[in-house]
Amino acid sequence: MQFKHPELLYALLLLIIPIIVHLFQLRKFKSVAFTNVQFLKELTIQTRKSSQLKKWLTLITRMLLLAFVIIAFAQPYISNSNSFNTKSETVIYLDNSFSMQSPSTNGSLLNIAIQDIIENIDENEPISIFTNDANFNKTTVKAIKNDLIQLKHSPNQLAYDAAVLKGKKLFSNDESAIKNLVLVSDFQQKNESLTATNDSLIKLKLVQLKPVNQNNITVDSVYISKTTVENLELTVHVKNQGDAIETLPVSLFNDDKLIAKTAVTITDEATTSFTIPTNSVFNGKLVIEDRNLQYDNTLYFNIDQREKINVLAINEVDDTFLQKIYTSDEFNYTASKFSALNYNTLEQQNLIILNELVDIPSSLTTALKSFTENGGKLLVIPSNNIRVNTYNQLFNGYGFSQFSTLNTVEKKITTINYAHPLLSNVFDKQVSNFQYPKVNGFYTNITSSVSSILSYEDGTSFLAQSGNAFRFSAAIDTKNSNFKNSPLIVPVLYNIGKQSLKTGNLYYTIGEENTIDIATQLQQDDILTLVNGENSVIPLQQTYDNKVELITNTYPDVAGIISVKNKDTFLKNLSFNFNRKESHLNYFDTQSITNVTIDNSVASAISEIKSATNVNELWKWFVIFAVIFLIIEMLILKFLK
Repeated sequence: MQFKHPELLYALLLLIIPIIVHLFQLRKFKSVAFTNVQFLKELTIQTRKSSQLKKWLTLITRMLLLAFVIIAFAQPYISNSNSFNTKSETVIYLDNSFSMQSPSTNGSLLNIAIQDIIENIDENEPISIFTNDANFNKTTVKAIKNDLIQLKHSPNQLAYDAAVLKGKKLFSNDESAIKNLVLVSDFQQKNESLTATNDSLIKLKLVQLKPVNQNNITVDSVYISKTTVENLELTVHVKNQGDAIETLPVSLFNDDKLIAKTAVTITDEATTSFTIPTNSVFNGKLVIEDRNLQYDNTLYFNIDQREKINVLAINEVDDTFLQKIYTSDEFNYTASKFSALNYNTLEQQNLIILNELVDIPSSLTTALKSFTENGGKLLVIPSNNIRVNTYNQLFNGYGFSQFSTLNTVEKKITTINYAHPLLSNVFDKQVSNFQYPKVNGFYTNITSSVSSILSYEDGTSFLAQSGNAFRFSAAIDTKNSNFKNSPLIVPVLYNIGKQSLKTGNLYYTIGEENTIDIATQLQQDDILTLVNGENSVIPLQQTYDNKVELITNTYPDVAGIISVKNKDTFLKNLSFNFNRKESHLNYFDTQSITNVTIDNSVASAISEIKSATNVNELWKWFVIFAVIFLIIEMLILKFLK
């Protein structure tokens, strides 16, 4: 037992006063003449014994009465720990990621956590709470109650170790304070690890909230699997975690109009297909029904009128193979002889191909440099009799290594850079045994400073990229190479053309950096805006002569289809969806983590924090005992004869 005011205990010395009073209180007895002396003596002895007992009982009760009163004023208490008189700080990380939508017995995991925080923390107690996208530092529950109730789910979740580091920064520098960091999450298992280092200043508590089940169905993706003149075939990929489902309805909407509905039988994964007209604007929405996570039940996508890509080939040889690749349904292909080139048309192009020119004059080099700086793409195919110095003058502007003289040795093209963005979606798997294309002559170069896409057997590059420029190191005409007959030529040249203007995906992922090209020409001071209903925002953008490059990251923050506008002029639609990584409901085993305390509810964690600093005050009991002994004294004085 301890005392808040121990100095008052010195008043117990005053208890000597009633002792002195009782011990030295002198009472004179008068002698009374009485005939029967023997009887009087016996009566006197009995009276003195009764008086002595009553006096000692009164003394004891009064001393106890005064002692309990003095002790009550000293305010005694019992503490559960040695930190009862220490300042306490609490920081809570509240995970509001999409996996916290999972249902529990009394609502979603996030709602249960918020309810426990509001009900179990004193509304005026200083506290810091942070989520994946919001911070409430050094505030009270009373001040942020409405913010907590209206808290929305975030598409981006902090890594657990990052949450710990962020939480530690919110504590004060007072080393004497008790610091409790509470992580409230379902602790979904992802790529990030979950570790906890021993920290003598901060107590780490993990509150793992568990859903009633780990079942979930998600619309994972959609893509165009087949294209004809009249129709597009959309393939929808659905994933299931949990029990197999015999009939799962999948609905396709165009805006809010139901276009088609089908059903799939799914165990782990399933696909289904829809057919829509080719040349139509389609603002699509795929919907399934699932009671668990809600955010992944809908997938938005849109198909706009196709923007054709402008390709200009400057030729000194036959360009038939280019005409077959850059067809009119997707490209505006223009061929020009070098001798008849109109420089004024260069800036309107998205891709310019130098098709085996012998000489590249400095005027063309300057024009091409300006073109690529404005976002255009350049493809260089040399001939077998180039003027090397003019080519090297062009390459110097792009960081390419210089060509040396022509080497007339046969060499095979054996290495494919499968990780290069140009080929990332071309191959289902890496191919090790195919008929390698070859060249009969090539220009020696060093590839250390460029990104090699196709390479010879000795590691030097056949096709390389540097910035917005691509170059071959050998002529690809049939006299020098069989590359035109190789299955590689179509995907390589086609993808160079397609990437010259990012015509837009079916949809983009929220929270990731997306680069989107909008084919438009802006007047001075014009800017593009993203409009979603009544909300609009100006994204990061770079204006070129024939396009505007948009970069989206933090906006939009809700899934749906938004419009790209120039003032009031509609340009196109863009679709955005949340990342599906939250859909996999696998969780960490927090019991195996050391240096932490594990709780299964926010209420129990808060209760433990309070109990570490709470005290049991006893002064009320001592007041009660004092009153009891006062009553006992009164009873003794009244009834004890």
